[in-house]
Amino acid sequence: MPSIHFEFEKNEVADIVLMPGDPLRAKYIADTYLSEVKEINTVRNNLGFTGYYKGKRLSVIASGMGIPSMGIYAYELFDYYDVKTIIRLGTCGSMNENIKVKDVLLANRSYSESTFAYVYAGKKEKYFNSDDKLNEIIKSTSKENNIEIKSGLIFSTDVFEPYAQENILKSLLPQDQTFLAAEMESFALFFLANYLNKSAACVLTVSDSPFESVMLTSKERQNELDKMITLVLESMLKL
Repeated sequence: MPSIHFEFEKNEVADIVLMPGDPLRAKYIADTYLSEVKEINTVRNNLGFTGYYKGKRLSVIASGMGIPSMGIYAYELFDYYDVKTIIRLGTCGSMNENIKVKDVLLANRSYSESTFAYVYAGKKEKYFNSDDKLNEIIKSTSKENNIEIKSGLIFSTDVFEPYAQENILKSLLPQDQTFLAAEMESFALFFLANYLNKSAACVLTVSDSPFESVMLTSKERQNELDKMITLVLESMLKL
């Protein structure tokens, strides 16, 4: 069966794919950072591009919002197109008073109450890890470029966290775990990478926090995440 959600050929996508959630953020990355850019996907306006960053061939394709959407696009890239590595670049909400708006986070593990892994493959685990090798590359690159990052456990949820009732949310989460932030896609990506023997990582910028009165606007979330984008692009040069 051919891919349902992509219209390009295998040779049009790179082995490494950067996946922001927002299609317009994918376009921003391609337009701003890549050379020799070719638009390879417009199905459902889920924009995708392939180009070069300092001579390294990369693709940038949006994942959409939520675990199911990430699951669709990451699966088809891994399985149909033989993509080896996917890096999620996204935003998140702080769950820790030490995690501030505009902080850059590296998710080395994702926890979720989602049934995605169980329905997909009968897996009951609620934790899946990102790729250690990728994480070490990103950490070393952050030091070389003087970009401070914080790494740890991420809560990946099916419900946009600010809409959830706080008492219900707290009852779901393990009380002995310290979460850096909440987002909505990493669990599906990490599960699929583990299940299909691929590699994946997730780098996030904090867009809002219950501990602060400021938050990033939609325009800032789309266009002003350059520190995170630069970190990931520079890291990919080492693969």
